[in-house]
Amino acid sequence: MPKRKTELINGEFYHIIERGNDKRKIFLDDEDRLRFINSLLVFNDTAPSPWQSRAFWKRQKELVMSYQPKNPLVEIHAFALMGNHFHLLIRQITENGITKYTRKLGGYAYFFNKKYQRTGSLFEGRFRAKLIQTETQLKNNFVYINTNPIELVEPQWKEWKVLNPQKAIQFLGSEYRWSSYQDYLGKDNFPSLIKKDFFAKLFNGKQEIKNEINSWILSKSSIYSKGIDKTDFLE
Repeated sequence: MPKRKTELINGEFYHIIERGNDKRKIFLDDEDRLRFINSLLVFNDTAPSPWQSRAFWKRQKELVMSYQPKNPLVEIHAFALMGNHFHLLIRQITENGITKYTRKLGGYAYFFNKKYQRTGSLFEGRFRAKLIQTETQLKNNFVYINTNPIELVEPQWKEWKVLNPQKAIQFLGSEYRWSSYQDYLGKDNFPSLIKKDFFAKLFNGKQEIKNEINSWILSKSSIYSKGIDKTDFLE
């Protein structure tokens, strides 16, 4: 396997994206999404995970509210689940932590294949990673990941064609729970999963985070890019 172009360094932030093999959907219902959220939480540990225990996974609603890994591999600061891929904004805190973490997420593929009676690879292969190098990139990637689900109601949002920005704002803040955004608004959605303190401080609180997200969405209602460098993001 060729060497990864992006070196993964402890203490640095990375935007991670992984897609389904042949762009297939990797989440077909809310049970899948909840299982993956719990996988993000449970597999973030240097110790082996009880991923084959049915009794353990039956506690899914309890896990997302209170479970804490003993020795985390990474810090998860933002995430978004889409139909055929997912985004993570994470900071590596142990040597090779990101690589080990994404490998352990293969436990979700085992669950998915068993549930839908399929075989073969679920994910397309090696995950993509982009090193975040500046504070501006860090803020932009945070906003980009949390607004990614807009695509579900505004398919042309990446082309700066959000037709109904107020609908998109309502969708993100109140209707779509499969991202980190609602937790940053102060709701106990998946409180055990993400580290909120860093970005709460960076944006000076949840109201400023909300303002940044809403401003981003409103800017997408124009055909103009407002000077944002699209090369900052993984798509």
